[in-house]
Order: sequence, then C-alpha cells, then structure tokens
Amino acid sequence: MTDEQHAIDVRDVHKTFKKRVKALRGVDLQVASGEIFGLLGPNGAGKSTLVKILMTVVRPSRISGTFLGHAIGHKPALQHVGYLPEHHNFPDYLTGRHVIEFSGALAGMLKHDRRTNANRLLDRVGMTRWASSRLKTYSKGMLQRVGLAQAMVNDPKIVVLDEPTDGVDPVGRREIRDLLLELRDEGRTIFLNSHLLSELEMVCDRVAIMVQGQVSMHGTIDELTHDSRRFEIDCVGDTPSWIDSIEDATTEISGETCCIRIRTDEPHDIQPVLDRLRNDGRIITRVHAVRESLEDLFMRAVTDERGEVASPGGVVEPRRAKGGDA
Repeated sequence: MTDEQHAIDVRDVHKTFKKRVKALRGVDLQVASGEIFGLLGPNGAGKSTLVKILMTVVRPSRISGTFLGHAIGHKPALQHVGYLPEHHNFPDYLTGRHVIEFSGALAGMLKHDRRTNANRLLDRVGMTRWASSRLKTYSKGMLQRVGLAQAMVNDPKIVVLDEPTDGVDPVGRREIRDLLLELRDEGRTIFLNSHLLSELEMVCDRVAIMVQGQVSMHGTIDELTHDSRRFEIDCVGDTPSWIDSIEDATTEISGETCCIRIRTDEPHDIQPVLDRLRNDGRIITRVHAVRESLEDLFMRAVTDERGEVASPGGVVEPRRAKGGDA
C-alpha cells in the first residue's frame, strides 16, 4: 500500500513521561484511507496516549510518519479531522444545538451554515427531539451522541473516536455502528479506540492490539485468525477408530457425543470425513465452522501479563529469562 493510501502512517512512536514511565515503545501503525480501524488493548497499554499524540494533545518523545499525508501536527491537515475524546466534558448549561453550533464556529463556519449543519447532524445522531434541552438533563448515551455529532461538524476526512459507545444502550450502539458504516461508505476513515470488543468485531476492517506500549497484533480479523480456523463435527458415539489417519484431526468425547475437530477453513476438506461417518451409520448432529473471536485474539495478546510474550505476528512465545541467550 502506498503512502497516499494511508490516512495514518506512523512509525517508531515513543513516549516517556516523567519518572521514566514508558507509555509507548516503538509503535508502528498504518491505517488505510476509507476503512474502519480498531485500536484495542488493556488499560495502560498506551492507546489513549497514541491517540492524543496523533491529535497533538500530547507531544511524543520520538515519531516519524504522516497523518493525512502530512507531518504529524500539520495544522491544515488537522482541519480535516473530527475528534471525540474519551472523557469529553461540554459545559452542562449548553444545549445540544449550542454544542454543535459552537463547534461549527470553531471550524470557521458562517452563522447560517452553522444552524443548518447543526440541524442535519442532530438528526443524523437521533438527537433532534432533545436539541434545545440542556446537557445537564442528558443521559451518558445522549452526551455521546452529541459528542459524535460535533466530531462531524467540519465534514472530516478522518474521524477519531475514543470509546464512542461508552454508556450507550444496545439500541444506541447499533445506531452508532450503522452510522460508522455509513461514514466509511462515504469515503471517510474511522479510527476507533474501544474496550467493547464485540462492537469492534462487527464494524472494523482491520484492528491493532496494543500491549505494554507496543503493537502486538495488526491486520484484518481474517488474517489474525487464519491459523485458528477449523471445522467441528459432532456425531453420536465413541471416537471413530480411523480418525488418527486424518491429518490435523483431534477428538473430544462429551457424554454420548464425539466432537471431531479438523484444522482447515476449506469445506471440501471435511467432505471425506462426513462421507465416512455416514458410511459407518453415524448420526451427525452438527457441522460448525469455528475461528477465534476478537476477544480470543485479545486474550492471546495480553498473555504477556502471565509470563508469555505475544509476538508481533500474533504467535505467543515463552518469555526468555533475563540474561539468557538471544
């Protein structure tokens, strides 16, 4: 992928705070234009620090790369960015409409355009009914909707959202997911930082998992789960005597059911097994394609905290003892 196709392309990002706290330790991250990208990791992994560096809220100790084709911190490029921080705090005496119109003024919009734009955005996030109500009467989910609307005031090319569905009810989360997909279909780039793994899995084109200030895994969910894909075949009875002759096959007995697991993502690979089970007169109760979920990937990445290391390629390796051979 060329640099022109990257909305974000940063390399060797370091950030050390006072008392030598290393928040980021050589982060490399690429986000393609027009995709929904999810950044996840445990608390303290450095996700919010990286987002704040991209938004020039925090100064990095070291960084190289581009943001919307320009150097990090290039002010004209930042004019094309919409941003919703995790703990946004608008004055509670304002109304939802005031927040959107004020954000439009900060973006340099004319007064008439600010009003028209506010009406459109409030409708888009489902807040028209409460547009004239003060923020102090809003629920957390309503505040998130208004925050999302203000992030779109300047018709951004890239929208950076830090925990956008925090405090939003299931109906609201679905509406926000649909909105993010609409924004992507309009050609915008969406950069999400969230702890809700199921939400990310449903909308993200690619994800990165950060652990202890470094990117542990980076790619599409299909790419990251490729080696975990398998088919599970449940049948009635004991383990077939011939199953050991099947490559990459394992079995497990649960009550009167035998589960046969075959490592493959190709349906035609399991057809001989199904045929042989039928020839044996076995009752097949289920055939199921299985792969790791985003939660599984996340847990595999953070096993570092339990004495293992998740390599950049996604393979968990034993931690080497200090002072041992390289």
